[in-house]
Amino acid sequence: MKRIVILAVDAFDYILNKTGNMLLRYRPEDVVAIIDPKKAKKTANSVLGYGGDVPVVSSFKETLHFHPDSLVIGNAPQGGIINDVYRHEIGEAIQAKCDIYSGMHVFLNDDDEFKQSAEKNGVSLYDLRRPPKPPHFPKGSWVNRKVPVLLIVGTDCDTGKMTTAWEITLRLRKIGKKVAFLATGQTGILLGGAGVPVDAVVSDFMAGEVEYHINLISDGMDVVIVEGQGAISNYAYSGVTLGLIHGAMPDFLIMTHDPGRELDVLDYPMPDIQKMLDLHLDLLAPFKESIFLGFNLLTYKLDEEPAIEMIEQFSEKYNLPATDLIRFGNRELIGHIAKAIDTWN
Repeated sequence: MKRIVILAVDAFDYILNKTGNMLLRYRPEDVVAIIDPKKAKKTANSVLGYGGDVPVVSSFKETLHFHPDSLVIGNAPQGGIINDVYRHEIGEAIQAKCDIYSGMHVFLNDDDEFKQSAEKNGVSLYDLRRPPKPPHFPKGSWVNRKVPVLLIVGTDCDTGKMTTAWEITLRLRKIGKKVAFLATGQTGILLGGAGVPVDAVVSDFMAGEVEYHINLISDGMDVVIVEGQGAISNYAYSGVTLGLIHGAMPDFLIMTHDPGRELDVLDYPMPDIQKMLDLHLDLLAPFKESIFLGFNLLTYKLDEEPAIEMIEQFSEKYNLPATDLIRFGNRELIGHIAKAIDTWN
């Protein structure tokens, strides 16, 4: 068991602290503290509604009596840069002999100060977003694939794609399915233990890396679930989304959506849902037929009754199962996915 401190300065909330929040949701027993001065003296549960009594503190020094052995950077700011505040806290953690886990685009192991200090204190620096070497170019092996692939996509960034992928993985395993989970970002890699940081891969090799990693993990599986990234309608992140679509060449898709969001993360109007469904299928149509199996909605902004009404409206309007897996459980979604897996080919 680890003793993890989550670094989330000015970022400990439901959305920004994505990596840290997944640890608090799925591995709370391994987390001893969260660093965010603005929310000091609160707990994970009081901020997020889950995570138990894990305390929020102002600095790494305040965690020393918990005897931590790891520091995880909990958020992923645009550009993936480590600022001066984070540098200070990381330095303190290294001095206290903690391993450091980072999902930033700048690499700890390329920083002479951090690397020398880590070597001196006998700790490891883990750069979760370092691209694979050598890179893999796509080969079109999906044509002869023996296992179905399910890709999670979304109407925007931060609509719960990673959570959806992991929840579906756990729930299918619970009913006896053999499920391989392909993480494609730092959060999923940290949680699942392996994967490819697809947004750190040179664009020419993005599809090839996804294809290669699916082939690595698919033998003997009933399904491979691929964690989605970005959104095809978001101009800043659409490139990684398209690379994932054509790398995974999914047989099935799940759409994630935040119904309480009028503007996307770049302040553009949210896209039309039906157009988004059609667009994903059109992008796959030159190569293969794919289908949507349902929606997972991010309804935390809605009270329970309006959230359920929204879920029912989506299911009726698009003739697909819909739920919020975290709040309302499987409903018809997991059973529908299981049936599609069983009847594939």
